[in-house]
Amino acid sequence: MNILSAEDISKSYSEKILFNNISLGISDGDKIGLIGINGTGKSTLLKVLAGLENTDTGRIIKGNSVRIGYLEQSPSFEPGTTVLEQVFAGPTPIMQLLREYQLVLRKSEQNPEDSNLQKQLLGLMNKMDSLNAWSIESEAKTILTKLGIDDFNADVATLSGGQRKRIAMAGALINPTELLILDEPTNHIDNDSVDWLEKYLNTRKGALLMVTHDRYFLERVANRIIELDHGKLYSYQANYSKFLEMKAEREELMQASERKRQNLLRNELEWIRRGAQARSTKQKARIERFEKLQEIESPIQDDNVEIQVGASRLGRKIIEIENIQKAYGENRVINDFSYILLRDDRIGIIGKNGIGKSTLLGIITGQIKPDKGKVEVGDTVKIGFFTQENVDMDQNLRVIDYIKQVAENIETKNGSISASQMLERFLFPPNVQWTPISKLSGGEKRRLYLLKILMGAPNILLLDEPTNDLDIQTLTILESYLDEFSGAVIAVSHDRYFLDRIATKIFSFEGDGNIKKYSGNYSDYREYVMNQVQSEEIPKKTADVKQDSNSQNKVDRHGQKERPLKFTFKEQKEFEEIDSIIANQESQLKKIQEEIDKASSDFEKLQELLAKQQQLEEQLEYSMERWTYLYELADKIEKSKIGKNKGE
Repeated sequence: MNILSAEDISKSYSEKILFNNISLGISDGDKIGLIGINGTGKSTLLKVLAGLENTDTGRIIKGNSVRIGYLEQSPSFEPGTTVLEQVFAGPTPIMQLLREYQLVLRKSEQNPEDSNLQKQLLGLMNKMDSLNAWSIESEAKTILTKLGIDDFNADVATLSGGQRKRIAMAGALINPTELLILDEPTNHIDNDSVDWLEKYLNTRKGALLMVTHDRYFLERVANRIIELDHGKLYSYQANYSKFLEMKAEREELMQASERKRQNLLRNELEWIRRGAQARSTKQKARIERFEKLQEIESPIQDDNVEIQVGASRLGRKIIEIENIQKAYGENRVINDFSYILLRDDRIGIIGKNGIGKSTLLGIITGQIKPDKGKVEVGDTVKIGFFTQENVDMDQNLRVIDYIKQVAENIETKNGSISASQMLERFLFPPNVQWTPISKLSGGEKRRLYLLKILMGAPNILLLDEPTNDLDIQTLTILESYLDEFSGAVIAVSHDRYFLDRIATKIFSFEGDGNIKKYSGNYSDYREYVMNQVQSEEIPKKTADVKQDSNSQNKVDRHGQKERPLKFTFKEQKEFEEIDSIIANQESQLKKIQEEIDKASSDFEKLQELLAKQQQLEEQLEYSMERWTYLYELADKIEKSKIGKNKGE
């Protein structure tokens, strides 16, 4: 079912065309990832589809009953409201009721003897019962907890930007909508929260449209990718990895078509230059064909961000961290941590938000003093520190002047280039270079800030959440640059793909100031942790089974015998049918595989079959788990009967 349609919509800012006569249909069940380089208009397109901005041309069509939820990239909040009041900020009657209830509850807790407030509270509780609002309140608290927000009554004005983003996300998730639009949902949330959000969105009903740079997130959640490229929109019925294949094929076809057109143009031009008599109908038609070929626009080739900046020489002594400790009041964030940084280190730092990751980088750079211990930095060390906030960015400066603060010319492997040329390589064309920084998008500002850091020719890079607000193309080039970078890199990041791509060591903040070191990238770390958890659970499960076995049919503390072990009616029916269910699912999977083999050249059909295959595999996995449980239970029931007969 089609939820929303955009027909021939266009949008421009001044002379910059963001999108031009594009059309888009969103259906129920679509989980769409919108991608494109920073500044192409992704966030603007989301706002247009959400009804928050108007188009220059075209129209948006949606049903009267279609509700749209929207999470903006930088949410705004009303000062003086609590976390829960802000979460319940929606316009629906149930959200208004929840907001009012939270407000009156807060007032009644402050004035417990006010009878009018108590009466109001009782009336609101009755309304909550009638609208079944308690379940929404409970869900809101669960989501907030999963996103790392525990103080539901905190004033939002006292919270960080990252915490506010997570509160806004909770508000977007609990509002029932047919279309949920999310702008960079994975920014400012830790790895565990991203894992949870993936699972939540995969099971959520309704359509989803999101802008995100998280490639694993796109791979696991999206079933459709749309790309905004030079004002045009391209749609792919695919997840991220399949999109890359399909895009490469599309660009290859476009280039082949353009080569053919250029060959035709050359042939026709040669014919015209020979001074052909252009009087006959046939010759006139040939000239008209030539003119039409000239009018066809050539496909615009994607520019690539190029990072070709030098690095300063690095001596023998780099950075030595010795027994450092740091606490904020009673909150201990770093406890007796030591490490000697190696020249070729690639370290990824992970942990929950607010646990102390950025504090460690601040101590290394000398911006934060440790309570105990010391950090020694070698004489030749030149640190480039890419922080979460663009702290030194004067919004009134023009782009070119901001970069010239570092240098007028930059030495690269291939010689010297000007600041203006470097900006062009970083996708800032000449007309943009004279633009005030305030006019850039959030992602463009991050890209500009990154360029300034790298132009300083550092030999040690500290990156604090470098993937926030950077587009995928820039991230890919940054990763390639880090491959060639001759110094050490320490990166705080929640982006699992980025950590898998660049890290060879993981420092994990485990709480109470403890930092554990692991070899390998993020996936290696996760595998190690999962194996540890499983090895700890096996003895516990064995002990639980023994305890259950010993307690069977014993007299309890009330002097009554425990209920005999047996199947419920539902379990008995499932036990009788489970073998045939599994056989049927295996047969369906076999047929699907045969269809997949036949449809290898039909991308859309292939995607549909792969989705069915995944669904069937999940169903079969669940059935196999139930089979194991039911047969183990049947075995226990049989043994308990034998034991009972012997006892008699």
